[in-house]
Amino acid sequence: MRRSSFVLLGMAILTGSGIFWMQACKNTPGSAAQDAGQGKFVFREKLSEYGFFKGRLRDLVPADGVVRYELATPLFTDYAVKDRFVVIPSGKTIRYAGAGVPDYPDSTVIIKNFAYRDQQNRKVMIETRMLVKDPVEKSWKVMDYLWDSTQTDAVRHITGARIPLTLLDDNGKSISTIYQVPNTNDCKRCHNSNGVLTPIGPKIRNLNYTLSGHEKNQLSEWSEMGILTGLPGLSEVEKLPDWRDSVHYDLTQRVRAYLDVNCAHCHSRGGDAVNTGLFLDYQEKDPFHLGVMKSPVSAGGGAGGLNYDLVPGDAASSILAYRMNSTEPGTAMPELARTVTHKEAVSMVVKWINQMKPGH
Repeated sequence: MRRSSFVLLGMAILTGSGIFWMQACKNTPGSAAQDAGQGKFVFREKLSEYGFFKGRLRDLVPADGVVRYELATPLFTDYAVKDRFVVIPSGKTIRYAGAGVPDYPDSTVIIKNFAYRDQQNRKVMIETRMLVKDPVEKSWKVMDYLWDSTQTDAVRHITGARIPLTLLDDNGKSISTIYQVPNTNDCKRCHNSNGVLTPIGPKIRNLNYTLSGHEKNQLSEWSEMGILTGLPGLSEVEKLPDWRDSVHYDLTQRVRAYLDVNCAHCHSRGGDAVNTGLFLDYQEKDPFHLGVMKSPVSAGGGAGGLNYDLVPGDAASSILAYRMNSTEPGTAMPELARTVTHKEAVSMVVKWINQMKPGH
């Protein structure tokens, strides 16, 4: 009887230890994109459950295996402060496949956190968005996590939200707005390419960038880390201009880069706005498809009574500048991702159009 009791106690301890270690494994970045039973990705209820970050969650200190990255030209979202991370499963690599979206391996997780600076210049978390490449379905899935009022965790949120806030813009000026957290269908609209959900920002040409304080190019760092394979010499890799860098890039290059990142995910031949015929990706060469003296197809009242998307030498008559400068629903472009005007970008685009000569 006594011996049986010891055996039962030992089994209980082993079982309990097994449960503990199974739970611990579930909270590591390497296991985040895989359900232990089927291998199919399952979104968790809270951001903290993935184990992407160590220490206090809101500090976003990446755990081992979580890589922070930046973009040469980022998408504008109401002057939000963004932190970007990618998780590549152990033993797998990103494969270079040209200047566009690389071949991310199954179970890749792309994380983007959104925050704002309040009137005391404190960083306040809003939402965290995730793109995950499902290892079974071989397709990308999207989910949003809304930070709670205590700023201690973010909870899975599907339906979108409207959040009143007062933020500081890039010049420290206060702006009051109602920030719009997208629902998952909104995300799918923007991330649509030829009917397939796909990443937007982390394309090779937009990752071809040297981070502040770093000596080496980001792609070279990834190659040395062993998470990117097939990268040719950097001189052979297309580079998207930094729209803020007026020292190394001319006005046209900077505007085209900005339009590529902020508009071309919809305004391209594979995007949600393909029917408009207005294509704003960086590679587009046809002036008509860039909007030059092109009449809008479906803008309706959003065109403000103007006749052409882009009138060389006349920004005031160009629908492109008019819609970028608006925050009115049905008029503002992009129609998602922002509720305030990106003043610096609008000023740049207006200058570009006004300096443009007819026929260019």
